[in-house]
Amino acid sequence: MRQERVPIVIVVAAAIGAAFFIVPLVGLIVRSPWGDAITALTAPETLEALKLSVIASLSATAVALVLGVPLAWVYARVAFPGRDLLRALTTLPMVLPPVVGGIALLLAFGRRGLLGAWLNSTFGITFPFTTVGVVMAETFVAMPFLILTVEAGLRSMDRRYEEAARALGANRWRVFTRVTLPLIGPSLFAGSVLCWARALGEFGATITFAGNFPGVTQTMPLAVYLLLETNQEASFILSLVLLLVSLMVLVGLKDRWLGAA
Repeated sequence: MRQERVPIVIVVAAAIGAAFFIVPLVGLIVRSPWGDAITALTAPETLEALKLSVIASLSATAVALVLGVPLAWVYARVAFPGRDLLRALTTLPMVLPPVVGGIALLLAFGRRGLLGAWLNSTFGITFPFTTVGVVMAETFVAMPFLILTVEAGLRSMDRRYEEAARALGANRWRVFTRVTLPLIGPSLFAGSVLCWARALGEFGATITFAGNFPGVTQTMPLAVYLLLETNQEASFILSLVLLLVSLMVLVGLKDRWLGAA
């Protein structure tokens, strides 16, 4: 295939655009105190934040799978009035400022919230400023990535396999578990990884709804924010960890989202 000649203006603009993203990342790598990396990563508060981040993000991903896959199936297979509006509302956190999401969670599940007041007075259950609140905040902002990815997989799959399975006598549950899920496996995996990565890096909704309490609600992004004021060198190292995780996710999903070019 003959290589297309690219105008110099496009090349220059593209180079500036790439540099806009690359230079800050290079600055983070160059300015990080590599000699203190082991000390920063093995500090008790760092390990506690890392442990909480892993547990909360995996829990949020699990909740997203349980609730998001059925929702994606409904969007892909069921036509009903207001479906587009409902899809927009349930995927809104993708573009909503995370702090606004945290405020919305407070107004819904806080002690004086729409549901939170009833839960607190009836069962004594409170979600804000707890580890469960961290999981809720991360699920709120991350689940839309799973929903849209799985919905796209359901829409693009060949439904003739499902029809053939039903014609052979398989019930709906068997068709779903033995035919549908394997066919959308790549989309399910990609959506889960994106959801997990987004949950792992969540900051705004978490600090607004769950606070920043070490050992209880302080995840890695919150620890980085706190260390910026007390120990900048350590915050650089923790930022590198999150950067590495994000890079691994993007590289791992390259063929899924960008094609094998």
